[in-house]
Amino acid sequence: MRGPRPSAMTIAMHAYLREPESIYARSFALIEAEAGAALAALPAELRPVARRLIHSCGMTDIPTDLAWSGQVVTAARNALECGAALFCDVEMVKAGIIRRRLPAAVEPSCTLADPEVPALATMLGTTRSAAAVELWRKRLNGAVVVIGNAPTALFHLLERLALWPERPAAIFAFPVGFVGAAESKDALIAASPAVPFLTLRGRRGGSAMAAAAVNALWDPQQ
Repeated sequence: MRGPRPSAMTIAMHAYLREPESIYARSFALIEAEAGAALAALPAELRPVARRLIHSCGMTDIPTDLAWSGQVVTAARNALECGAALFCDVEMVKAGIIRRRLPAAVEPSCTLADPEVPALATMLGTTRSAAAVELWRKRLNGAVVVIGNAPTALFHLLERLALWPERPAAIFAFPVGFVGAAESKDALIAASPAVPFLTLRGRRGGSAMAAAAVNALWDPQQ
């Protein structure tokens, strides 16, 4: 049986930060305090991205599992400033990208819901996430690719890069999960596809982390 509903006067008040600016500043101060040494070991251009990745998931050991090739931040930023396409594997990644930080000409794109995708997936014998990569080809050259969910999308991209002449400017690869996530990122690292990339070894990843990597490209913390 439910008891009487407490009035506003009887609800306990908890001590916690309420000002957004204070919460933001405290968050990054704690990140520096707990992960400062690991962050300092990264190349300078990756540190703001690593901070954002930690901030997105609360795990301060993220820097030690990062793997990268080339100057991925510089390559991605330069491409987007020139109006390159920005491809996301799922809508959650697209939704997490802070639009106002991007150059005005850039609009994140996700082809997963395109009407062509189900038939493509059936024809190719793969997932819709992988089939959606097929629709990137026309604008893939010089694009920025952000994968935050589907290992099959990353595997399929790597397979196509072995066949297609087109090359994206940068890849941010954060597929997540128990089946294929770690393996797809290992495949990216092993392939060394002549494209600058950033990824996170192991099962961890996700849409929030993938979006955070893009949001960090013009991070006020830099």
